[in-house]
Amino acid sequence: MAQITFEFPDGRNQAFDSGITIAEIAKSISVSLAKKTIAGKVDGQLVDVQAPLTAGGKLEIITADSEAGLTVLRQSAAELLAAVVKREFPGVRLGRLAADEDGFYVDTEKDERQISADELDGLADKMQRVIKDNASVKRVTLSKDDALNEVSGDRYQTELIKELDSGEVPFYEIGGQLVYAQVVAAPSLKDLKHFKLLSVAGAYWEGKSSNPMLQRLYGTAFYKAADLEADLKKRQEARERDHRVIGNNLDLFFVDPKVGAGLPYWMPNGATIRRTIERYIVDKEVANGYQHVYTPVLANLDLYKQSGHWEHYRDDMFPPMKMDDDEMLELRPMNCPSHIQIYNHHIRSYRELPLRIAELGMMHRYEKSGALSGLQRVREMTLNDGHTFVAPDQIQDEFKKILNLMMEVYHDFDIDNYTFRLSYRDPENTEKYFDDDEMWNKAQTMLKGAMDELGLDYVEAEGEAAFYGPKLDVQTKTALGNEETLSTIQLDFMLPERFDLHYVGEDGQEHRPVMIHRGLVSTMERFTAYLIEMYKGAFPTWLAPKQVQIIPVSDEKHGQYARQINEKLQAMHIRSAVDERSEKMGYLIRDAQTHKIPYTIVVGDDEVNNDTISVRKYGEDDSRELSMDDFTVEIMKDIASYSRDETKDDQAKEKVDK
Repeated sequence: MAQITFEFPDGRNQAFDSGITIAEIAKSISVSLAKKTIAGKVDGQLVDVQAPLTAGGKLEIITADSEAGLTVLRQSAAELLAAVVKREFPGVRLGRLAADEDGFYVDTEKDERQISADELDGLADKMQRVIKDNASVKRVTLSKDDALNEVSGDRYQTELIKELDSGEVPFYEIGGQLVYAQVVAAPSLKDLKHFKLLSVAGAYWEGKSSNPMLQRLYGTAFYKAADLEADLKKRQEARERDHRVIGNNLDLFFVDPKVGAGLPYWMPNGATIRRTIERYIVDKEVANGYQHVYTPVLANLDLYKQSGHWEHYRDDMFPPMKMDDDEMLELRPMNCPSHIQIYNHHIRSYRELPLRIAELGMMHRYEKSGALSGLQRVREMTLNDGHTFVAPDQIQDEFKKILNLMMEVYHDFDIDNYTFRLSYRDPENTEKYFDDDEMWNKAQTMLKGAMDELGLDYVEAEGEAAFYGPKLDVQTKTALGNEETLSTIQLDFMLPERFDLHYVGEDGQEHRPVMIHRGLVSTMERFTAYLIEMYKGAFPTWLAPKQVQIIPVSDEKHGQYARQINEKLQAMHIRSAVDERSEKMGYLIRDAQTHKIPYTIVVGDDEVNNDTISVRKYGEDDSRELSMDDFTVEIMKDIASYSRDETKDDQAKEKVDK
């Protein structure tokens, strides 16, 4: 019999008869290992313990107490769910099923109606019954013809099996049902005790919007009950912080499929938050020497061909529009070529450098439907963009100025959990980057040197650079602990070369500037989504769409006094309103708290007689009686300080000064 050779993790090589299984290899090592083995990996690919092996390679035995073991457990849960769905809903069609670091899912389709969220608990009970009655998973191999006959009537399973190169098709027999083995399952379900079916959602077949919409059933599974409980708590926190849910509850924004996916509408409350951010950013940049401009959202396609975006970024750009004079116009995916045109409009002198150009520039990206999510992933976005044109000897000083400005902005928004990442090109995959080794080596060395000079800690990441140059990514932690790139600073020697940019030096000769791209807070859409989740919808006073809600105990008796207070506050540019609804007082106060309004003012007989107000701050249980003068001093200080925690100010100042 033919022999196949496997290399074990310790470097040892051993030959076995062709057709041996992972289970048999584990048993040859030790009986105790065989009992714990749930799968294997050959050359990095998961392999069923029962599958005969016909080719050798690097071998790893997978046990439950490993990261891969958790994946196998979840894949087993997906196969079990598919088997139960197939049994409970005769004629159901099964799409893809899979498992990942977030859990598992099974795609389904029914003729009459899709499976609803209300049916998940019942399906989970039936899964538990199968586990209790018979925890075994039997691997069955069918010929391709028999396999196609087995899934006859299911267009999706048929399509998947037809794509296979092999003439043999693996199935799992679970609870009396044969299920096409799309993923590797454990030989037993005895460890599948702690799982939860979570939700249902639509998912296009193969991720294409032109294909039918299937119903995706989501779940997760763990080996330990404590791990499942912790995960469910994290998911509950995620639901409570989900910017889409909060955005709907607080009437901040919406997306209407009649208009188009990925095209958000900003309601007055959301627009107020966005406008406040925009005004803050513009004022901050102008105070730091930036000149704000407006440039067209459309440009001639040749501009993006010259910049290289068309070559390197075409799949993420919308199709060009042909005009009646044969001009090809393109919705811009980036603002940098527009700012280059601003620079090139005049002959520039070294005395003008650094020349800082900034814009809240609208851009468009051709995002796939499945990637769109609320405000985080959209097709139309407004970037807080800036480009600085510097002489080579000004790079490090300007770099430091940009970093300090960035950290000041983070401080004002109370963002303090961030790290720095230097993003380089992948030296093994240079074809996707601008072809100039000397430029890359120079730019990467210069960027690293600037960070070292500043004394800031950073990590280095190959393959994360933009196509035209290396960059510094500022990585922040979201409210749920996920890492996200919120800001970038990018050195660019390429675009000044491509657009033949010059400045007249002190020697009267032409010199090439260096371009620094930077975004302080990403796009308005993504940054607002980030803040919604960070603040959990309870915006600090300076950002809150409504800062004060005034509630008269009786509109007839106290309404005029409430409106006088409102007029005074609005005259001070404080966003306040009088709640004139004829509802019970308790309801109106609870409603103000539900909408997370920073200050609620109640006025009744005592307040009118004493010329005072009763103030309750969001998150506090007790009210305080204040004079209007004392209250306005308090709220104006709150707004002016960006509602910061003053105990953090000294720490933040040290970080900026460093």
